[in-house]
Amino acid sequence: MNDLRNTGMPAAAAGSGTGRKAVWVIRELALPALVRACVSCRSTRHHPTGKFRVNANGKLLDVWMLIGCELCGRTSKIPVHERICVQALHSERLLMFEHNDPAMVRHLAMDEALAGRAAYQLDWSGTWELDTGLPPGALQRADPAPLTVAIRFELPVPIRVGKLLTTGFGLSRPAVKRMVDSGHIRLPMAVDAKARDDFTRLFMPA
Repeated sequence: MNDLRNTGMPAAAAGSGTGRKAVWVIRELALPALVRACVSCRSTRHHPTGKFRVNANGKLLDVWMLIGCELCGRTSKIPVHERICVQALHSERLLMFEHNDPAMVRHLAMDEALAGRAAYQLDWSGTWELDTGLPPGALQRADPAPLTVAIRFELPVPIRVGKLLTTGFGLSRPAVKRMVDSGHIRLPMAVDAKARDDFTRLFMPA
């Protein structure tokens, strides 16, 4: 599969012959903060320490993800598995907990289902940046070919579609709304909807 990330050019030059294509990538900068009250200070922001705690009681296991308060550093526990039978937990998953696997830490740190069960929220601010790969002034060129943009997420951060458009094109919210309303930007969802999965949209030059 060709990497279209840095194209922003007529697709004829890229070999497709069907217009311009580009890939916008939501780059991961950091994991979201876990928002819950700290019992030692007034802070509500926590971050994973990168470690798990596994406690065995006979044939039952408890697994916690350890988090640290952003302000005072106090360590707290987020229950991942409670009183689970050893045989019910896949051996590879258990090894990941026992060895503090970074991929498991990353996965659980962004798991909204876990956040819901453990009664905390995820703060995604400062976790992403948009890499458009488009050269400056790409939209102002006298190019009749439509521009198709595929948007790829490196992390499941919920972002309003309008925010992606204003950031990617460097336009104001009213300008983006006018382009959507006039059909110059065609979207697979409402401009005010939040996206967190890959999607493609079409920009039609004025």
